[in-house]
Amino acid sequence: MRERLREIIRQTCEELGVHIVRGVLARDHVHMFLSIPPKLLLSDVMQRIKGRSSRRIQMEFPDLRKRYWGRRFWASVYFSTTSGNVTDDIIMQYLELHSAK
Repeated sequence: MRERLREIIRQTCEELGVHIVRGVLARDHVHMFLSIPPKLLLSDVMQRIKGRSSRRIQMEFPDLRKRYWGRRFWASVYFSTTSGNVTDDIIMQYLELHSAK
């Protein structure tokens, strides 16, 4: 399922013109360092990624649909910051640290 989730996120980002600089799929959450075109809103990008991946994963893995019936697959929130607040290197170090877990 992790590999399929990775594929869906990659496809969605590609369709939107969003570049995934680095991503880490943890057991219960995802870290992504994205380069988003200025014409797109981050909230729209996240809505598309989360909505499409949730819908497709639950269709392809029917047991999950039973598990998450009436609940959300993804949390309704996300955290974001710009790389202007910290350096790209710091973000990459953070993602490397989380990929080791």
